[in-house]
Amino acid sequence: MNYIYRSKKAVKKSRIKILLILTLIFFVTALIIFIFYYPKFDNKKQQIIKPTKVRIGFAMGTLKEERWFKDRDILIAKAHERGYEVEWVNANENDVEQINQVKYLLSKNINILIIVPNNYEKCSGAVNLAKKRGIKVISYDRLVKNSDIDVYISFNNYKVGELMAKWLLKSVPRGNYVFLLGDPGDYNVQMIKEGYHKVLDSFINKKQINNILEKYCYNWRKEYAYNYINNLLEEGKRIDAVLASNDSLAEGAIMALSEKRLAGKVPVTGQDADISACQRIVKGTQLMTVYKPIDRLVDLTLEIVDKLIKEEPLKSVYMLNNGYKNVPTFFIDPIGVDKSNINDTVIKDNFHTWDEVYITK
Repeated sequence: MNYIYRSKKAVKKSRIKILLILTLIFFVTALIIFIFYYPKFDNKKQQIIKPTKVRIGFAMGTLKEERWFKDRDILIAKAHERGYEVEWVNANENDVEQINQVKYLLSKNINILIIVPNNYEKCSGAVNLAKKRGIKVISYDRLVKNSDIDVYISFNNYKVGELMAKWLLKSVPRGNYVFLLGDPGDYNVQMIKEGYHKVLDSFINKKQINNILEKYCYNWRKEYAYNYINNLLEEGKRIDAVLASNDSLAEGAIMALSEKRLAGKVPVTGQDADISACQRIVKGTQLMTVYKPIDRLVDLTLEIVDKLIKEEPLKSVYMLNNGYKNVPTFFIDPIGVDKSNINDTVIKDNFHTWDEVYITK
């Protein structure tokens, strides 16, 4: 009986010991799971809440004109203020190089592509590369034709042409007009042309205005403008007005006019409000320029970037067919600037300072 009693007591102790061991194993296991796995769950939760930093690829077709430096610098600065990173490239007016540069931007894992096409048709291949990667594409200031761009953002280039024409009409309601167009690969040129023809065609049809020359200046080179004007003057043609599509072309035209002592006597338009153009306006050798507030264009672009990243719908006033589809289009109105309002526009907006514009040499 004593043996049986001791045996039962031993079994009871053994069971308690096993229970304690199992309890200890449970708590140790739970502690290991908590230590090694809970931070991973927490990190995953943090990754969902905290989004990856957005990287913008900015593919520029050129930096030849003064204005493009402003676009680049303002866009980078404002993007950084929003916490975005910007990787930018410049194709230097080379179509093949622009495609290669877009490949480079894609290799840098950009989230969105903002592209200024060097050529509105040849750039479609660059857009296709981005779209195959699922990257949204913004066509910035210049339209990319025949491509699956997500949005087109620009100044209203139809109105650019209209403003130039209206300023010339006020100054020269009848006479011989010269039209200096920009590069034919820039679709803005076609819109500018449509804009000024809308204003002037009735006067041309009535023979009040004679279109004595209307030609493209390839790559927006002022040398073309100089040669066109110089050749007409050498041929003895009278020029009463020059519609130059940007300030660089205006400079070329005015150089040729000045050699015949006609600078300031023949009204010349321009576009972009380059500092040299503003100086010519106050001096009296250039009639006007079309000022495009780049700050507003950049702000609008980054607002669109926000929406595209968040996959929010775009509510555009315009839909423009680019040959592939109807593209949501956002236009900002440009501003005609001459001697009478340059202080209240270009200088007031600090696009240029008073000292820069009214510099005396």
